[in-house]
Amino acid sequence: MARTITAGTRPRPLGRRTDVGANRWVVLVVLCVSLLLVALDATVLHVAVPSVTEDLRPSATALLWIVDAYPLICASLLILFGSLGDRVGRRRVLLLGYALFGFASAVAALATAPEVLIGARALLGVGGAMIMPATLSILRAVFPDRRERATAIGIWTAVAAVGAATGPVLGGFLVEHYWWGSVFLINIPLMALILPLGRWLLPESKGDSDGPWDVLGALMAAAGVLGAVLGVKRLGAGDTLLALPTAGPLLAGAALLVLFVRRQKRRAHPLIDMRLFSRAAFSTSVGCIVLAMLALVGLQLIAVQYLQLILGLSPLETGLRLLPLTFAAMAAGATGSYTLRRLGPRRMVGWGFVLTASAVLLLVLMGQHDRPLLLTVGFVLLGFGLQTTLFSAYESMLSEAPPESAGGAAAIGETSYQLGAGMGIAMLGSVMNAAYGPGLSGVPGVPEAAARAAANSLGEAYQVAGQLGGTAGEALRQAARHAFVNGLHVTLFVSAGLLLLGALMALRLPRVMECPPVPDGDLDDECRPKGRALAGTDSAEPRPIEPGPAAPRVPATRGPAEPAGTGRRGRPGH
Repeated sequence: MARTITAGTRPRPLGRRTDVGANRWVVLVVLCVSLLLVALDATVLHVAVPSVTEDLRPSATALLWIVDAYPLICASLLILFGSLGDRVGRRRVLLLGYALFGFASAVAALATAPEVLIGARALLGVGGAMIMPATLSILRAVFPDRRERATAIGIWTAVAAVGAATGPVLGGFLVEHYWWGSVFLINIPLMALILPLGRWLLPESKGDSDGPWDVLGALMAAAGVLGAVLGVKRLGAGDTLLALPTAGPLLAGAALLVLFVRRQKRRAHPLIDMRLFSRAAFSTSVGCIVLAMLALVGLQLIAVQYLQLILGLSPLETGLRLLPLTFAAMAAGATGSYTLRRLGPRRMVGWGFVLTASAVLLLVLMGQHDRPLLLTVGFVLLGFGLQTTLFSAYESMLSEAPPESAGGAAAIGETSYQLGAGMGIAMLGSVMNAAYGPGLSGVPGVPEAAARAAANSLGEAYQVAGQLGGTAGEALRQAARHAFVNGLHVTLFVSAGLLLLGALMALRLPRVMECPPVPDGDLDDECRPKGRALAGTDSAEPRPIEPGPAAPRVPATRGPAEPAGTGRRGRPGH
């Protein structure tokens, strides 16, 4: 399939395989399978934790690292490997990530000690950090035309949603029928297939490789992100902000990141061009990704607890209840390109946030009894709204970055994704705990020590109620259920407020999707909303105009008559 070349620009070769006509849509399939495996591994272990605990007998600290080693290491190394791919080749980094991911999966599946499993999970994080930014930056290079790239990113984000949501369902099935190591073993045959396919099909592409690679800066970024994410996760686990295990990593991480930014601004050849953040569309897109993930992950965590502990569903049934959210996200990704062309980034991200906030407020109607229709409608609106927001934010962020900085931009997007997820668990979890705990004070017949223990979590409240037994135990159980539902409602209101804040933030995005002119010099009506004339739009915003024979694409302005060959023209009836 021939590549679309934008008018007024010179095609940039991506590598030998692209030059001989590799099908970019087949390349997209390979990239999506890569992302699917990485997204699955982020959540597939959650339902296997009880089996791992029974088999390996890890300590509480070791169990925490078994769960957290993968996302912590992955988040901390995204900038390092994203910028390295720009230097040495994104395909090369991606293939190495495939090999490491497959090897680490085999070690994790056969682990017989907690330390081995922690090490394997850390290696999986390294492999994931090599894969994630490389897939997005290769996608940016393979699809230079923004219209096609929007379609590709829609498919890419839909696959990410499928992987994250399918993980608990697949993990629950495998643990029920096999052993916990099978949740890792499924990666090996897929990696054995995708590694030779990727080597054969994927094009090589690089960014600006002038000057030495900033090794010290890369290590500073990795350590800074690791400290920030670790501190945020400690907050989510219930530690206070002033506690040393929380404040220490947060302060150290923040200091290293500040030093990293200052270092990059001074260097002639930085790892990440900090001037990207001076572009309103780029910085706003990154902020929207953080807010969207903050709402999604925090709500998913609380929703899982609600479905299991209030409604009494099994892990597999819980995963199935969340499938409508996944299907809605897939639909939003599949139609995202069309919607973006019709609405433009500003309205698409803004209305995505508003739709998600409406879904969250609808879920406030949840109570102590099962309402399947309400939950299904709420999850469908939630999945569609959030995926709409994430799709448009990713597309705007990636399109705003120049091709030579695609790896660094992709790493920034993925790091913001991980930070938003960590902050969502910490922030919304803290709100939930603050609203839940006071509801257990003064329960008739319940000792104060038992009430304090029950205030830690709903699961612990059930255990304490079982130990107390009798009337006091039943009173504590009912009070805990009521307090949890009340805390859920408070958390939903807070989340809705954050989402509406995201809708206001989206006002800084461009109003129209700026597309390159088609080769015949005419305008593509699909790149702006119907009914909007080019000459009548706000001159402060970039938008497509009709170039002359050699004119570059520039924003239209009101002023003196344009030179011959560069005039603007609106279509009759628009």
